[in-house]
Amino acid sequence: MLRRKGMFNNKSQIITQFKAKFNEFMNEVDIEFENYDIYVQAFSHSSFINDFKLDKLSHNERLEFLGDAVLELTVSQFLYKKFPLLPEGKLTKLRASIVCEPSLVTFAMSLNMNELLLLGKGEEKTGGRERPSLIADAFESFVGALYLDKGLDTVEVFLNKVVYPNVIDDSYTANRDYKTELQEFMHRRNKGTITYHLLDESGPAHHKLFTSQVLLNGDPLENGQGRTKKESEQNAAKKALNKGQ
Repeated sequence: MLRRKGMFNNKSQIITQFKAKFNEFMNEVDIEFENYDIYVQAFSHSSFINDFKLDKLSHNERLEFLGDAVLELTVSQFLYKKFPLLPEGKLTKLRASIVCEPSLVTFAMSLNMNELLLLGKGEEKTGGRERPSLIADAFESFVGALYLDKGLDTVEVFLNKVVYPNVIDDSYTANRDYKTELQEFMHRRNKGTITYHLLDESGPAHHKLFTSQVLLNGDPLENGQGRTKKESEQNAAKKALNKGQ
């Protein structure tokens, strides 16, 4: 986490921690950057700007606007080349599946991009770091910042690593992130904090079965199983969502 108890009033410490996390993130995606400040803006939510009374336009919404357009262009070009026999209507539908919120959240969470979010005190406490809309917006903002800093070719390099490998054929659909959906569901209803607990791990190393439990404020909701710990948590969250809705 970028935040620590008692640090909400110290902007310099927050930014210092962000810089360390961001440098690590850019090393992982193997991208050299030049304009550090624009990436600070890309991950600055309006609540963070309001808390520290910064310039009203220094949050990430303008970069989100730009990143959305850049994604539309780059994904369109990718699909046009990858599927030369696909008609316009299907290309449009496929593009919409790739740039929709659930997909963007999945891409962002694969890189733990939510850990880079700069949030205000209230937004942090109410689970903003797990909110799908904020995570998807941050992904678009980052793409916008990357475009301004390094150009379209570098954006393509990034998308080639994070987005395009997921589009194997023209049947691609957005992968639902049930953990994030459950967090948002509980957030909207002010229910409390969602956590996960590994109950069991069985089977041989090459074919393990994990059982996880999802809890609300420490109280068990549902159990889920899967071949990975992450899958078991997703299945537990899915069952809890289906039960709650």
